[in-house]
Amino acid sequence: MTVERVNPPELSPPTGFSHAVVAAGGRIVFLAGQTALDPHGKVRGDTLPGQFEQALANLLTALHAAGGTPAGLARVTVYTTDVAAYRVHARELGGIWRRLAGRDYPAMAVVEVVRLWDDQAMVELDGFAVLP
Repeated sequence: MTVERVNPPELSPPTGFSHAVVAAGGRIVFLAGQTALDPHGKVRGDTLPGQFEQALANLLTALHAAGGTPAGLARVTVYTTDVAAYRVHARELGGIWRRLAGRDYPAMAVVEVVRLWDDQAMVELDGFAVLP
């Protein structure tokens, strides 16, 4: 399986994402949206970074259970109830991403939503990955 990150020089340099990801020779796993729920169904964290860390950990737990690793992530969408707060915490969120998932960035988008399924949730991540 190969995953190639493509960042054309004609586009603005990406920070914390890749413009395109080309995957070949593997199986695809679709990852459901993950919020900051703990194993008991309670939202953990009362800050955006705290919830982001738990939501990302949950996404990676599902990925590992399916046989994948963060390097296989091809696409992740981040849904947040406050894009302005996401931008304020962008550096910290990037540090959390690098600590948990490394520096192989997938194609990503951040989308502001009115609310998420769990009333207390501030962020949700979903995506897909390529498995060997």
